[in-house]
Amino acid sequence: MKKAFITGLTGQDGSYLAELLLEKGYEVHGIVRRASVFTTQRINAIYDNPNLFTYHGDLTDSSNLNRLLRKIEPDEIYNLGAQSHVAVSFDVPEYTAEVDALGTLRLLDAMLDACPNAKYYQASTSELFGGIPGTEPQSERTPFYPKSPYGAAKLYSYWITVNYRESYGLFACNGILFNHESPRRGNTFVTKKITRAAAQISKGEIDSLSLGNVNAKRDWGHAKDYVYAQWLMLQQKECVDYVIATGKTTTVRDFTTKAFSAVGISLIWKGEGLEEVGMDSSNGRILVNIDPSYFRPDEVEILQGDSSLARANLGWQPEITLDDMIKEMVDYDLRWDDFGGIE
Repeated sequence: MKKAFITGLTGQDGSYLAELLLEKGYEVHGIVRRASVFTTQRINAIYDNPNLFTYHGDLTDSSNLNRLLRKIEPDEIYNLGAQSHVAVSFDVPEYTAEVDALGTLRLLDAMLDACPNAKYYQASTSELFGGIPGTEPQSERTPFYPKSPYGAAKLYSYWITVNYRESYGLFACNGILFNHESPRRGNTFVTKKITRAAAQISKGEIDSLSLGNVNAKRDWGHAKDYVYAQWLMLQQKECVDYVIATGKTTTVRDFTTKAFSAVGISLIWKGEGLEEVGMDSSNGRILVNIDPSYFRPDEVEILQGDSSLARANLGWQPEITLDDMIKEMVDYDLRWDDFGGIE
């Protein structure tokens, strides 16, 4: 039986990946950050699986990482743990670097010492590119230009993964994943904020939604499709870094329109800039407004991925459409009650 070690087990990607690996007969080991409240909601469905093992841990604790890898001796390591909120990284840049950059170094160093024959996956991000106009679609050959502390920290983690691969012969690869969402996305991320607000507005629980840059274009896919790509990368004989993306872009504005459509509300947009609003076409009621406090210090206008290499080498392609993903998220949020659970 293969053994996998996952950081970020209780996150969106970690939970889907754990489910996938358990279905494939793996023994799955993962670290969970200690907290005063339960943080395991995303893995509740598999928590009692006899092949799932959880440990308290954190990417800031190298001694713990070394001890766990020596104890588990995994065949595959998936580093999905991170401070992954781009906007928050401007508020906590030092912590973001500590976890996202140095955390990767700690884990690679522990792997080199404890299980150098394991295969390692590093969760890289489209934020490495920074969305410089004219470089899209972005591929493995596109120059990096991060525009946030999160992107800069992930740039270090990307290159230290490459460095350990080339210096020590480790099977260590980067998955440069473009935006991927699901019902399990955290409530502070813009996509989840939108689908949750659409559900709440349709139920009369809130009156409106405030957004920042609705012109930003993103390449959105489903997390289930993307964790499958992560697994595929570690099943190859050759260690290669891959871009994973749908190749299609959608503005935040259009994502919002689709989310409201999923609850039977047709939005029309009027005005420009900070005066732009999204209105219910049936009665003119303003449901979406622009709040400048949600703008980033340095905006990324467009991210669009070219995943042709992954499609050719891995046989990977996205299966879940954007519209189906948004409907799944909205349907989930419609069942979410005010007490933090599913009705």
